Amino acid sequence: MATILGIESSCDETSASICIDGEIRSNIISNQTVHEKFGGVIPELASRAHQQNIIPTVSEAIRVAKIHKNEIDAIAFTRGPGLLGSLLVGTSFAKAFALARNIPLIEVNHMQGHILAHFIEDPKPKFPFLCLTVSGGHTQIVLVKNYFDMELVGQTIDDAAGEAFDKTAKILNLPYPGGPLIDKLAKEGNPRFKFPEPQIKDFDFSFSGLKTAILYFVQQNTKENPNFLQENINDICASVQDRIISILLKKLKLAANQLEIVDVAIAGGVSANSGLRSALVSLAEQEHWNVYIPKFEYCTDNAAMIAIAGYYKYLNNDFVSQEIAPLARWSVSN
Repeated sequence: MATILGIESSCDETSASICIDGEIRSNIISNQTVHEKFGGVIPELASRAHQQNIIPTVSEAIRVAKIHKNEIDAIAFTRGPGLLGSLLVGTSFAKAFALARNIPLIEVNHMQGHILAHFIEDPKPKFPFLCLTVSGGHTQIVLVKNYFDMELVGQTIDDAAGEAFDKTAKILNLPYPGGPLIDKLAKEGNPRFKFPEPQIKDFDFSFSGLKTAILYFVQQNTKENPNFLQENINDICASVQDRIISILLKKLKLAANQLEIVDVAIAGGVSANSGLRSALVSLAEQEHWNVYIPKFEYCTDNAAMIAIAGYYKYLNNDFVSQEIAPLARWSVSN
């Protein structure tokens, strides 16, 4: 029997989770609202908020799981990638907790954690499978051969899809975080505005050109009609979302066909987007894929994905020493 405490602190969510024998018993997430007035995450403020949140968040996770801290067999933590100051808080707490309790430390790659969130509940994907991992900082297509044998086959060469959503929201004068708002408004709109599709080779992505095109589109039309945004906001959001989704799924389809993979999954914060989820289901029906989409609570940054990854590492006795330090950059293939 293995009881794992998972810690996630890569960006602006402080999260703790308890996993017992592969079953998630608690998943507590403390969000940070301090960044809203700045229109984006401020790293220094994020790390300070993590320091305030981490002890009460861990205490709540232990309480909800109905265990005692002495029952914890190992602590898994996000080593990277992410904001270094934020990662330092989680890593330092994990090291101190492990040292005090004399239990093993387990490092987890944040992006691998997103992918392994699919093993929290049934149905679980079969190896090998492709995972489209989309978030504010990453857009990747990963060939998952085993729990910790992953190959990066495609990625963005500039901006991430989540960043494209958030920067577009800023252009449209929508409050932060803008991605979920675009998704909400898009449901009421018609994708009648056409934005360019980048021509990038192989399975890689690009979103910087799209962001520029959206900016020029808004500037030109608001110059002609100052009320253009207010009058067309739903249709603009629907059009932007439609283009971002088509870019993502076109490359995913190309990768699945060339690699001859029929089990396909999505992960990361943008996988909570309702338009992407429904479009993937439709594409899966056409392509005869087995598709795997995580619950909303396991899409955004959360410690349950770190705890489940830690559980599988625990079974392999894959531990690290107290000398471990966080990594701002860390490939999913490592």
